[in-house]
Amino acid sequence: MDLRKAVISDVVGVGRVHSPQGRTANIENRVFYGLSLCIDGQITYTHNGREYISDKHRAVILPQGGSYSLHGDKTGDFPVINFTSLYPLCDTVTVFEIRNPELLIKNYEEMERLWVNKNYRAKLLSLFYEMLHEISLQNDSNELEPALRYIYENYNSPEITNARLAEECRLSEVYFRKLFTKRFNSSPKQFIINLRIQRAKQLLCEGNQKIWAISEACGFASAYHFCRLFKQHTGITPGEYRKNNQTHGL
Repeated sequence: MDLRKAVISDVVGVGRVHSPQGRTANIENRVFYGLSLCIDGQITYTHNGREYISDKHRAVILPQGGSYSLHGDKTGDFPVINFTSLYPLCDTVTVFEIRNPELLIKNYEEMERLWVNKNYRAKLLSLFYEMLHEISLQNDSNELEPALRYIYENYNSPEITNARLAEECRLSEVYFRKLFTKRFNSSPKQFIINLRIQRAKQLLCEGNQKIWAISEACGFASAYHFCRLFKQHTGITPGEYRKNNQTHGL
């Protein structure tokens, strides 16, 4: 999706959603498009069998007419701007990486302030276009989009490699790694590990799956490898994390 080509017909809602850890919701036939940002916390959206993470460094476009579920992975506040578009934008949840979230939140807060006065529609649209333009600038490396799509679809596969990701982008492996690291300040390998750890956290909170089963579901080579990396990233073991964060269905 190229947000620079979007033609916004109206901003129909500006507000914040407080999402506590463990919150779940099912959205049916969403009335408007939505741009969801994050001040803190984390939400995982599930749409058409795929999962999409929303946190401080990922903005999410929610599709008009879409039906999806969400899970609050970590308590936080999520600014949401509902809007209409002259032309269709997307038919699925779409994630954009954000390197400078503070700039977007600043624009949102100005929109929030103006929203109470309906006489500022033109200014609201102007600020919203600025936000979409900024998101586009922060995602201007379209060369990496095939690799990102492949990662989000296959992060749980132990067979994922830099060579395969570079092939998806039709780039040399050396250039791919350089471009990826420059954009995300992380190697592809570390990016995938972080994604797997986040998914493992969600599974640990949600139920009572065995540690080895969670390890396998998230694409780790072994339960030992999973436990070692999990503690390295969080400072505690998966069992301790589950004990501290179990939602027990609430």
